[in-house]
Amino acid sequence: MPKVLISDKMDPKAAQIFRDRGVQVDEITGKTPEELKAIIGDYDGLAIRSSTKVTKEILDAATNLKVIGRAGIGVDNVDIPYASSKGVVVMNTPFGNSITTAEHAIALMFALARQLPEADASTQAGKWEKNRFMGVEVTGKVLGLIGAGNIGSIVADRALGLRMKVVAYDPFLTPERAIDMGVEKATLDELLAKADFITLHTPLTDQTRNILSKENLAKTKKGVRIVNCARGGLIDEAALKEGLDSGHIGGAALDVFVTEPAKESPLFGTPNFVSTPHLGASTDEAQVNVAIQVAEQLSDYLLDGGVTNALNVPSLSAEEAPKLKPYMALAEKLGSLIGQLEGDGIKGVAVEVEGHAAELNPKPITAAVLAGLMRVYSDTVNMVNAPFLAKERGLDVREVRHDREGDYQTLVRVTVTTDSGERSVAGTLFGHAQPRLVELFGIKVEADLAGTMLYIVNKDAPGFIGRLGSTLGAAEVNIGTFHLGRRNQGGEAVLLLSVDGTVTEPLRWEICNLAGVNTVKLLRFA
Repeated sequence: MPKVLISDKMDPKAAQIFRDRGVQVDEITGKTPEELKAIIGDYDGLAIRSSTKVTKEILDAATNLKVIGRAGIGVDNVDIPYASSKGVVVMNTPFGNSITTAEHAIALMFALARQLPEADASTQAGKWEKNRFMGVEVTGKVLGLIGAGNIGSIVADRALGLRMKVVAYDPFLTPERAIDMGVEKATLDELLAKADFITLHTPLTDQTRNILSKENLAKTKKGVRIVNCARGGLIDEAALKEGLDSGHIGGAALDVFVTEPAKESPLFGTPNFVSTPHLGASTDEAQVNVAIQVAEQLSDYLLDGGVTNALNVPSLSAEEAPKLKPYMALAEKLGSLIGQLEGDGIKGVAVEVEGHAAELNPKPITAAVLAGLMRVYSDTVNMVNAPFLAKERGLDVREVRHDREGDYQTLVRVTVTTDSGERSVAGTLFGHAQPRLVELFGIKVEADLAGTMLYIVNKDAPGFIGRLGSTLGAAEVNIGTFHLGRRNQGGEAVLLLSVDGTVTEPLRWEICNLAGVNTVKLLRFA
């Protein structure tokens, strides 16, 4: 039974879902890093919110950990590159609090438009400053949307319902998607020049850090009002303060800050500035939703192999996983075969699929090939860290999908590039379930890849098989299966033999010295 630790306070429905799905779960919250290190090695999965910091040290101690699930969007508290190198899947729940965050952005926009916080404070102080608080309508105004993903699109929908005009900047926004959303696609400079209100809905990356820099804030319309419920660091806070003080910026509302918790900031007390303590996801509904989603996602992965909302491995639904499982087994065996045969000389890998395999998600198949291939270099490699290791080694990885019909209903071909050229192996599934090698370096060979095998290249000549059998028999090594292929009569032949006994190095050299033998390699398959 898989075992999961919930290390941050989470809605009780999460733990109940784990139990209902047959996953053992412990709720142990508030632990120090040292205390967490002492217990994390017992768990297959870790469910967190924002309090737990999953550092390199924690990951080193998590010897059995397979998956981390963040109940929420941000994963700043997880060392994702190191988790990837350790073969740990990292997931988040990007949709559970989308509506809540979008609504908070709209609420802050109204707060700015009508100066609600200041008017409330003034009124409760016994003043009646009706003429002091002159707001603006949002109807007919231009909303500039920086980031048009899930939350941004919800904000756009709500803004259009308020009869606003929406312009959006997002490098991944296609013209067709913009039309579907009812927004105008714009460059960042165009948005800055047009917008009466600006809301940000983009992750914090090297490309988006200080996207509203001092230079870009100077390009905005005088009186613009800015809302950020996404990530601290998207706005240059010092430049924002200058803009508010000068009056160029009419108002700003931040739910997120560069440093959190934001106990102090030069922005605090600035006129026309509104702040909230990272409340974007803080509704009852959102907290229940993300707790349910993280429990379902971790359960799917640990029980069925389904991967949803992963940040370091291709997504694979619980429905897809059983269909892809035999293809991934085939792909891993092919990768292992060519990795063991070619070793350190590989510079590039191409994974080609055709037939039924071409109808499936190719990413898990490629990851399985790389897992088999990279096992030559690491005994802890899996589908999660294999692409990471391949990139680290500078391997060029390509995926090719063919619509053509071939000799087999389904085919996976793995081609590697070496200093001596390209070498490829290909395999299929028998009975839609059993992996079978069908081609090895251009020679037709039908073979199962399992257990301990001998790979022998020799000259096709009479008597060789007998001499080989006698040599193995004398060493008390039994032949389990025997697979033979050749390019042409009297030319190069290939043998793949599964053996039951131990093939020692002296025995391998004895086989190498048989007449006509060019190559002998010992192969091992899980």
